[in-house]
Amino acid sequence: MRNITEASATAGAASTLLIPEPSLVLLVGAAGSGKSSFAKKHFRPTEVLSSDFCRSLVYDDEGDQAATADAFAVLRFIAARRLRAGRLTVIDATNVKRAARDRSLILARRFQLPAVAIVLDLPELVCMQQNRERERRVPQMIIQEQLQELRKGLPDLAGEGFASVYVLRSRVEIEHAILERVPTLPSITPPATTPRGNSELPL
Repeated sequence: MRNITEASATAGAASTLLIPEPSLVLLVGAAGSGKSSFAKKHFRPTEVLSSDFCRSLVYDDEGDQAATADAFAVLRFIAARRLRAGRLTVIDATNVKRAARDRSLILARRFQLPAVAIVLDLPELVCMQQNRERERRVPQMIIQEQLQELRKGLPDLAGEGFASVYVLRSRVEIEHAILERVPTLPSITPPATTPRGNSELPL
């Protein structure tokens, strides 16, 4: 299914998100949108790779942006090993930029596994409020920039190579979302090739 699925906006209604297992799941959303809480609710701790946690692994500080490049190298290294082992893998990062999503999609193609995007597109005021409740707060200007980037790319998200794109636009939709794991169908897409002489995946 290569389309964008909008969750039901009706209060109390539940939307079912079909998650192939194994697959690569990208959580997409600005800081404060609730990605980490969503991941904690719906996935096992070992399935979730957090960019913030990887920053702390590298620099002992999840908020140190100087660690971003190295943190994502670590994250994608682990993601590649999990996908090669046929394990469901969730990337908990903003993923609002096309370039970041493309690098993750390369991994899914490399192992002939589907990729799913779960977008938390909450109103700016909600993100700001939830950001104030976090232990580590992100500057308001950064959240605004992330929301702009997200909404600029959202119309074309389904064409980037995701098997499914789910968009949740309110706290109600997020709260009532149901994730159903379904078996991954065999892929007929040839795997992406690794450059000759390099046995490692591009990071």
